[in-house]
Order: sequence, then structure tokens, then C-alpha cells
Amino acid sequence: MPLGLILASAMLALMRAVAPGDAFLEWGWRIPFLVSVVLIVVGFVVRRTVQESPVFEEIAEAKAEQTAPVKNVFKVYGGLVVLAALTFAANNGIGYMTTGGFIQGMASRPTDQGGLGYDPVQVQLAVLGASVVWFASTLFAGWLSDRIGRKRTFLISWVILGISVFPLFPLVQSGVGGVFLGCALLALGLGFSYGPQSAWYAETFPASVRFSGVSIAYAIGAIVGGAFAPTIAQALLQSFGTTWAVVAYLFGLVLISLVATLLLRERKEIPLDIEFERSGKWADYVPGRTEEPVGTR
Repeated sequence: MPLGLILASAMLALMRAVAPGDAFLEWGWRIPFLVSVVLIVVGFVVRRTVQESPVFEEIAEAKAEQTAPVKNVFKVYGGLVVLAALTFAANNGIGYMTTGGFIQGMASRPTDQGGLGYDPVQVQLAVLGASVVWFASTLFAGWLSDRIGRKRTFLISWVILGISVFPLFPLVQSGVGGVFLGCALLALGLGFSYGPQSAWYAETFPASVRFSGVSIAYAIGAIVGGAFAPTIAQALLQSFGTTWAVVAYLFGLVLISLVATLLLRERKEIPLDIEFERSGKWADYVPGRTEEPVGTR
């Protein structure tokens, strides 16, 4: 995600410099979309060359896939799906403040259109710099979660984001430097929940329904948290006439994800193979517990 935002911000900054003003509105905005055709080729090559994980191949060989995985995911693991989705809601919602263009739009729109009137090129470069912070914090958080656990790393994210949403708009309103600083603070917090997310999701669901469980939880979290975030933020701004309404909305998302994180079980280093699931130990696995599990809740 941060690498994508880096590419997008760089491309938009370039095109706004090449085709400023009305030229960007007339034809400049089309160029990034045309260039993105290259990503289709990249995606095709990746899909053709990437190998399945050893666990997935083991499941296929043992013919242990669920015949109706989506139905079974909701029937047996519905609670886990909801909790996993909600742990992603704040990350996605706050992330969409930049990836959805809300902050860029507010900063670069002319003042007579309700914006701050900053140079659009400088705004995109500020967001690009924040994306670099996001990328670095994501890598660091992934490494850190292998040492202190997924849940603790997520909790660090919610603390950072819960604090960062309050100075966000005052910083953005202070100038282009404030746009960078405000977005960079968000990016730092986002990385701490993005870095360990894939590992925690994989460890949350047993092997036979893992693909469906992870995919559905991720999709629901993205829809609930991020899909409508820029629209909701703009509606709140227009209704209440203050950015503090947006801050309250973002902080509410953080609280929801915080509660979900506290309720979701930590399963760092749990065996991911199908035999561990069949043993009946998966449902009761807690890191550091020495007694035998009691069943398959």
C-alpha cells in the first residue's frame, strides 16, 4: 500500500508540474490512468509465477479443503471474521485520508472552493514523503511483531493513531510542511498495524478455511473502515463546518479497532499446517501455555 501511494503521488506530482492548472483538468489526469496499464502486465506476471505456500499445497494434496468454505467460515468462525475485520477498520479508514485523496484535496483545492490553496505539486510531494515513512514503519512493525507479538504491535498502532488524529488538521492548515508532518504521523501509526496484519490474519484462521477467512475479513474491514471514509469525512465537514467532526469519526474508528484487537486472540508462531488443525489443538492454542488444550471450540 505505501509503495503504491509513493508511485501514485510521484506520478501526480509529475503530471501537475507538466500540465498545471486547466491543462491537468483537461488531459493531464488521464496520463496516470493510461500508464497504469503497465500494472496489469505486472499483475499477470506475478499471478503466473508466484508459487502456492507449502501449507496450501499440503491441504490440496490431502484434499482437506472445505466444500463450502464461505458458509463454514461464517457458521463456525463468524466471530473471528468480525473481530479480524474490525481490527482493520481504523487502519483502512485513516489510511484512506491519504490514499483516498481527502487530505490532498483539502490542501490543494483553491480557497474559493473550500480548500487551502497550496501548490498541488508540493502537496503530492509531501504525501510521497509520508508514504516513505509508512513503508519503513510497515517493515519495522512486521519485524517487531515477530518479537513482541501481533496484538502488542497493533496496540502500539492504535495509541499512535489515536494521538495523531488530533493534531492532523491543525498541522495540515499550517502549510505544506504541516501536510507532510500530519500525514507522516498517521503513516507511522498505520505501519504498526499494517506490518503484522497478514501474519495475524493467517494465524487467526485454521488451514482448511484460511483463504476464505482472511479474504472475507480483509474485505469487510476495507468496506467498513475505508471504502466510504473520504465520503463520510466530507459529509461531516459540510454538516458540522469543522474538521473536529472528522477527528471524532477517525478517533471512533480507532476505539472500535482497539476493542477488537483486545478481544482477538494472539496466536503468534502457531503451526499453520492442516495436521495441527486436525489434532484439535488449533482452537485452544495460546502462546506460552503449557497444558494440553481442552477441545475444539
